Amino acid sequence: MESELLTTQRTDRRSKHKEGPLATTIEEQTAKLPSDAYLWTSVGAMAVSLGLKIAGKNHLALFVGQWAAPFLLFGIYNKLVKVGGHDKTETA
Repeated sequence: MESELLTTQRTDRRSKHKEGPLATTIEEQTAKLPSDAYLWTSVGAMAVSLGLKIAGKNHLALFVGQWAAPFLLFGIYNKLVKVGGHDKTETA
């Protein structure tokens, strides 16, 4: 009984807040990409950074190496959109 009430309250809260058109478009496009793409892109950035470091290009290696964290965050955003994005509460 209590869990039903909590579920209803969460659904009511979500239904009051609608995504804007830009966020909806971004969610639709990013949901098409597999989550692994972000992980492998991040690993690739780390590998390129290591190669640049070995080649002695320290500043460029740091620049490229800093791309890993944003790619992983994009992957988290992608997963959140797939699990609980706007399409879970809105009808098309």
